[in-house]
Amino acid sequence: MADVLSQNEIDALLKQLSSGELDVDTIEDSQAAKVKEYDFSRPAKFSKEHLRTLEIIFEHFGRLLSSNLPAYLRKNVQVEVMNSEAVTYSEFSNALSNPVLLAIVNMSPLSGNIILELATNIGYTIIDRLLGGSGEPLEKVRDFSEIELSILERIFNVIIELLREPWGNVVEIDPYLERIETNSQFAQIISPTEMIAIVTININIGGVEGLMNVCLPFMTLEDVMDKLNTKYWFSTMQDRDEQSYADVIETAINKAQIPISAELGKSTITVWDFVNLQIGDVIKLNTNVDDELDIYVGNIVKFKALPGSTSDNYAVKVTEIYREEE
Repeated sequence: MADVLSQNEIDALLKQLSSGELDVDTIEDSQAAKVKEYDFSRPAKFSKEHLRTLEIIFEHFGRLLSSNLPAYLRKNVQVEVMNSEAVTYSEFSNALSNPVLLAIVNMSPLSGNIILELATNIGYTIIDRLLGGSGEPLEKVRDFSEIELSILERIFNVIIELLREPWGNVVEIDPYLERIETNSQFAQIISPTEMIAIVTININIGGVEGLMNVCLPFMTLEDVMDKLNTKYWFSTMQDRDEQSYADVIETAINKAQIPISAELGKSTITVWDFVNLQIGDVIKLNTNVDDELDIYVGNIVKFKALPGSTSDNYAVKVTEIYREEE
């Protein structure tokens, strides 16, 4: 509510108006609504909240890269999200040099594609490591050969597969690599004036640093823009408590195959007797026919059992269970 003027203030204003000290036009100009400039060539389709949420998503993605890539490269990998910004696609494509590494990724069920631009020095480092080298980039930049692109395709498939989990709180995606381009002119996936969000990620592989830029067109994210805010993102995070992890581990263990063997007995013979063993020879064991057998799970005795058969197959019947405390 506007402030209420006292009678003395009203009289003072009227006096200034009548004397010409105060201009009515000046008052109207000062109270007029201020106009904010809007650049129609760069529509504000991504808010700061959208960009911040994308950073959170790709920070999660970066942690997955740090833990998964070392298994393939045998090198320490450090990943850090540097920043995010909204620009037009022409600004992004004009800044690309040739040759360039562009992975065109289909973000099904979202419409359109995204682009992963990987620094060429990181690309050469990955190739060198996978071919048994120490992981040094080339001193002179050159085009990638077909064989080198095939090698990089394997790593890009690993990287793209890691996108599933970070995006899980926003939308369930099934991303896959459509193609790899080394010339930016062949990667015109959208109109040059279309707005995109760029998330810049710094990758360090054994001391070799380079950037990976993730190009996210507005048309691809349009259907989930309302979910790209931190409030929604955190409210829909799945509870990953210890019990849920225990259930997953228990399920995996239950499906694991382990070797089980029954030991009939033990004996000691000379090497000469062993070399000259023939079919029909008898080896005397240290157990009797009616003794219980030791049942090994792996190399640990877990059960006692009696020998027998079932359906024409040899079998044992468990008679005793060894507990850990025993």
